[in-house]
Amino acid sequence: AVEDSQKSFPELEFQVENIEYFQPLEKFDYILLANTISYIEEIQKALHSIEKACHNNSRLVMTFQNPVWEPILQFATLIGQRMPLSDLNWLSREDIQNLLQLTGFEVLYHGKRLLFPKRVPLISYFLNRFLAPLPFINQLCLCEYIIARLRPKDTDAQTQIQQKTCSVIIPARNEAGNIEACVTRMPKLGRHTEIIFVEGNSRDDTWSEIQRVQEKYKDRWDIKVAQQSGIGKGDAVRQGFNMATGDVFIILDSDLTVKPEDLVYFFEAIASGYCEFANGCRLIYPVNATTMPWLNRMANRFFAWLLSYLLNTKIKDSLCGTKAISKENYCRIAENRSYFGDFDPFGDFDLLFGAAKLGLKINDLPVRYMPRTYGASNIQHFKEGLVLFKMCAYAAKKIKFS
Repeated sequence: AVEDSQKSFPELEFQVENIEYFQPLEKFDYILLANTISYIEEIQKALHSIEKACHNNSRLVMTFQNPVWEPILQFATLIGQRMPLSDLNWLSREDIQNLLQLTGFEVLYHGKRLLFPKRVPLISYFLNRFLAPLPFINQLCLCEYIIARLRPKDTDAQTQIQQKTCSVIIPARNEAGNIEACVTRMPKLGRHTEIIFVEGNSRDDTWSEIQRVQEKYKDRWDIKVAQQSGIGKGDAVRQGFNMATGDVFIILDSDLTVKPEDLVYFFEAIASGYCEFANGCRLIYPVNATTMPWLNRMANRFFAWLLSYLLNTKIKDSLCGTKAISKENYCRIAENRSYFGDFDPFGDFDLLFGAAKLGLKINDLPVRYMPRTYGASNIQHFKEGLVLFKMCAYAAKKIKFS
């Protein structure tokens, strides 16, 4: 089989190794165990071997069979509908998660696929593409998968926090009264912090205020400024990211409804490796009814629940503007942007969907949602609510039911 594969794909290298005694000579971005774990005699020894082949951003992808199917598959073997196999390790997802934790890994995502394993034209496609991802029905799927990464070591975390640099991107439209506070309240983040203002066609003095603040604090802060070339917050965020040079990118909304002082938590979460995409969550701490009316809170909770289902990862607030990601992972999202296309006017979902598609570890970070002290919100609730439904439909098409 190896010789045939090598002939079919001469540009690839094929090797046969005993996974329990594998001694890798290099690190790999992705390691796939396709139903392999069901046949391994000493699983922990094998996972320790795999650990040596991983770097900090490696992904271990494991597929295995749902134990619910064991009697069905045994019956299929008896009636000649399935090839006889040697005795298997029938492991539940909890068993595998426990083994991964014991060997230095942490689980990022898990799920189930393949409801109907026999190919019947149209019927199998419909069942596996559209019914299999649905709640409750999904629990009956044959194939389970887990995506894991190496767990960051605590001894490395503080070193990374001290050594890494940070870029804070601040899109600003009609926020002249908040610009100086964005700078004066900004904490020092890592070895070096740069602040990037991207002004977006304001009707007030936001642009002139940005220029004034840049000049006033040029000896204390590394401040870059630009006027937006396109339209919408998403375009402004992407323009700011393209200007950024730091190791960690953080978005701060210029309305200051999230405190600049809280950005230290976002920086530390990314720089330490605790997570790979930090998502601000305004719905953990108490929220003033004036700051976020009841209907808005319910809408936020609904969209967070829906996107959690569609992205297969738990998020409590999809609409908070404060988010953080490493430069390296942002570049990976940008390189794969063609998969989703230019669909996001906000900038939040482009990052969130891209992070989920790449299998990045996404974590909510609680923030207090503060009342405005200047200006009025630029949000048009009804219009943007329709856009949010469009975003959810996009996630369903491109991720959940793809």
